[in-house]
Amino acid sequence: MFELLGGLGLFLLGMSLLTEGLRAMAGEAFNRALHRFTRNPATGALSGAVATAIVQSSSATTVATVGLVAGGLLTFDQSLGVLFGANIGTRVTGWMVALLGFHVDMGTAMMPVLLFGVLLSMFGKGRWSQGGRAASGFTLIFVGISFIQQGMAPFQGVLTPTDFPPDTWLGRLALIGIGGLLTIVTQSSSAGVATALAALSAGVTTFPQAAAMVIGMDVGTTSTTALSAIGGSAEARRTGYTHVIYNLFTALGALFLLDPYVVFLEDVLGTPVSSSPMIALVGFHTTFNALGVIVVLPFTAA
Repeated sequence: MFELLGGLGLFLLGMSLLTEGLRAMAGEAFNRALHRFTRNPATGALSGAVATAIVQSSSATTVATVGLVAGGLLTFDQSLGVLFGANIGTRVTGWMVALLGFHVDMGTAMMPVLLFGVLLSMFGKGRWSQGGRAASGFTLIFVGISFIQQGMAPFQGVLTPTDFPPDTWLGRLALIGIGGLLTIVTQSSSAGVATALAALSAGVTTFPQAAAMVIGMDVGTTSTTALSAIGGSAEARRTGYTHVIYNLFTALGALFLLDPYVVFLEDVLGTPVSSSPMIALVGFHTTFNALGVIVVLPFTAA
């Protein structure tokens, strides 16, 4: 249990250092890029996805967007594409964790990078120092994953899918609530996804149970945006609350997409979910977010 909690803490610390380091390196260029490339909803979605993939935090992108709207640098219509795209960009972390974190002992392999990053952050100047913070954070993400895996090991055979809400409609709604609460507490959907991947890898949850929790994590991550909008201008509040509504809409669609997604993988592609459950989970997370953007974007005012 302590290894699991410590691993989650290291993961969150790594995400924080990585995000802070990359944002500091980008400086005001981050906000200028959002403003410059947000000509219409489509380019806004692309810039939101790219910006989030770079800074590894959808919260950083959405909060910055609300701030730009409050400052009059972006209109409400321009901001929508950025908010939608941020949901796609943050999936990069999930793919990184699923493809590397659970298959390669990256925590041990990247220890030299951690030392290099710490030394660079201590003795480097300006962007070099911030680059060291980002490198340290990137390494700590994988160190945290290693501890999360170790922390999950004692639960194998002890904590089973039957200990979670059942795979029914009501059970899935309960699991969505659990996922949302976990993200609100940790303030990081990426940390929640990493924990869900570890639970799925250890056999603690089934794929549908983990998928339902991941849906809830997307809803939980809107709490940061909503809080940042409180006390802002009418346009800023409108932007923040629209993000909440959009994620609720996407979560509802994802709930109905879950079963067809499994059928598509197993019956159409001939790839059983059990053969690669973690890749299937991250693929589902990416798919419903991408479809949400595709469905909503045409209805967004230019």
